Amino acid sequence: MPKKASIDPPKASRPAKKSAVPKKLSGKALAEAEFAQRLADPLSAAKMLEGQPKLSFPAEAMRLGFAVKVMGRSNLKSNDTRRWQQSPHLRVSLGYLAEIFGYLRKHQIHMYRMSSDLAPYATHPMMPQFHTMVRDSAQDLATLGRLAREADVRLSFHPSQFIVLNSENEELTQKSMADLESQAEMLDLMECGPEAVLVVHVGGAYGDRAAGRERWIRTWPRLSEPVRRRLVLENDDIRYSSADVLAIHEQTGVKGVFDYQHHWCFNPEGLPIVETLSKFLRTWPDGVRPEMHFSCARTEMRKLKRRNRKTGKIELVLQPPIWTGHADYNNPFETITWLRSIAHLDTDIMLESKAKDLSLIRLRNDLARYAPELLARYGIDEAQATEDVQEIVEAIEKKQSDE
Repeated sequence: MPKKASIDPPKASRPAKKSAVPKKLSGKALAEAEFAQRLADPLSAAKMLEGQPKLSFPAEAMRLGFAVKVMGRSNLKSNDTRRWQQSPHLRVSLGYLAEIFGYLRKHQIHMYRMSSDLAPYATHPMMPQFHTMVRDSAQDLATLGRLAREADVRLSFHPSQFIVLNSENEELTQKSMADLESQAEMLDLMECGPEAVLVVHVGGAYGDRAAGRERWIRTWPRLSEPVRRRLVLENDDIRYSSADVLAIHEQTGVKGVFDYQHHWCFNPEGLPIVETLSKFLRTWPDGVRPEMHFSCARTEMRKLKRRNRKTGKIELVLQPPIWTGHADYNNPFETITWLRSIAHLDTDIMLESKAKDLSLIRLRNDLARYAPELLARYGIDEAQATEDVQEIVEAIEKKQSDE
């Protein structure tokens, strides 16, 4: 195990000069040369954003955002995915994030959820060589935070499903708390406002939802002030309903994020959907725009690979969809019906469809075609409304074929 985290490239791949990557290279050689340059100067993409004009999203409009992966750029990662043996680093992830900010600028997107793996292994209990990378990257985090503000982008984290604050295992609870501390620290170092939140689920039910709620409530006072200030609790689709989240809010004051699809999937109390969203929005403090999550259910037949017990061969089997699955693109008619029903409520919307940014761009097209009265409500201008998703997809396919 290495003693110190480093972002220096291996000697064999380190470029002799910091000159541009030769254009004649192609395929694997080109990718290796580009990555060597990235390691040599991780924040080069951030430098390219310096001096760009400041952007401003209409204060009265509601933002539409997407999560983590950029689908409109086939070669753009959301974080440094190297294994620990290769010494991955937050600074490399911030280089990718700067490129994503450039993409958001190009497509006029003002809400984005960052990868929860932005700082790889930063809290791993067996790898102390990574534990200082957040503090060591404080200046770079401040730079990225400023660039986000100059582009008027609302940021957030959604820590992974392994973050469980109501676990019956104290070790897991402590590990979850450490991860939240690290992500809250990054948001603070980026100087993000109170709208930049950490979204978590209640956690495991362990056969007793009421007991699970109580364990979460007992964990709340143990969290640091930066975590409590940024933490929001989301209803899920199989264990903890909107009613559970609102009950926990009553005991702790934690803010709530309402998930539209999850509410449809798991609402044993039968709470009315718009009224429940209204209750969630009131858990946020005055002056801070709430957010909610929206997606439509995937309706396609699922294709699963399974081993035939008789023949031992792997076969492709078809199964009906499960309604907890997210659709690639949001159904425009279901989405518009929902948006019209909440037109009197103020909330930014994180789209959780699988096509990510492409789904957001397509939704702007759909609103222009089927519900033009909603364009101003979501800050969509003519250029955004006419941006062609198919052209983006075709450009990706062409780039991939050229490579």
